Amino acid sequence: MSVRWQDLRLPVMAAPMFIVSNLDLVIAACRAGVIGAFPSANPRAPETLDDWLGAIRAAERDSVDRGEPFAPFCVNMLASSALDKDKRDRALATVAKHEAPLILTNMGDPREVVDAAHGWGGTVFHDVTTIRHAEKAIAAGVDGLMLVCAGAGGHAGTLSPFAFLPQVRRMFDGPIMLAGGIADGNGIAAALALGADLVVMGTRFIATLESGTVDDHKDMLVDARSEDVVFTDAIAGLPASFLAPSIAANGLDPADLPKPLARHRPNLPAGVKPWKTVFSGGHSTGLIQDIPSVADVVDRLVHEFDTAREAGSWRNALAASVGRRVEQS
Repeated sequence: MSVRWQDLRLPVMAAPMFIVSNLDLVIAACRAGVIGAFPSANPRAPETLDDWLGAIRAAERDSVDRGEPFAPFCVNMLASSALDKDKRDRALATVAKHEAPLILTNMGDPREVVDAAHGWGGTVFHDVTTIRHAEKAIAAGVDGLMLVCAGAGGHAGTLSPFAFLPQVRRMFDGPIMLAGGIADGNGIAAALALGADLVVMGTRFIATLESGTVDDHKDMLVDARSEDVVFTDAIAGLPASFLAPSIAANGLDPADLPKPLARHRPNLPAGVKPWKTVFSGGHSTGLIQDIPSVADVVDRLVHEFDTAREAGSWRNALAASVGRRVEQS
């Protein structure tokens, strides 16, 4: 089975996000020409996962029958040995049944998923936040890597993409996705210039009509600034990016959060739940100004990306920028 790369309008994946990445968002992304992704846990049960994958494949067939593109979809699976093995095996069997073209693994050894996916021709990426994680994933035989950098929403890394990606590229010649703070066409162009093959956007796709989060979350992203993003392990038990106004709305002080009881065990008041009542967002929240449809987002990104590529040499761009400032003074 080959991945339908030719149906991509842009080298972009709508990030797999807990709660946010519902079936509507995934299908809308694929129809718009970017990779639609979701965590395998979002459907909540193996039989529901089967329903989701069946619906995505049906939407794909419908698009193909009408002569329209349908970008690849991606299923995000935890590879951690701490998970219930029976539950993980059932999820993997369901993903295999539908021959998902792309798999994104994280938090653990991806070898089992890699072996299974290669059996049906799937391509496996692994989510990494450090050089050491990248080295281990490469040794495990993954096809590609997703580098999660500083500024990403959700579980993020701390490394700058300008240092992280070139180091990984020295030791890995496979496809690399870059995530963290990207929400417009200029960011896509910059990531490709840096050596990425694909870009992952989460925050931009949270604030869309199709996303599965509540309206309060979407509205908060429009209103918030980049400095409203708090990177902490206090909310989810692992370092992650959350919105300070949402933290405060849950009765917590963003500047004085309770320390976690242990890894994966936050010490939160009853009723306060990461992702559900405490909303996430990355540094690109400062770029979010509206809540359009996924199709409109992708159309805008295509225009911005094409404009960025046509901007000419850096000397011409610098001269034009300086000239504008002189004219305004």
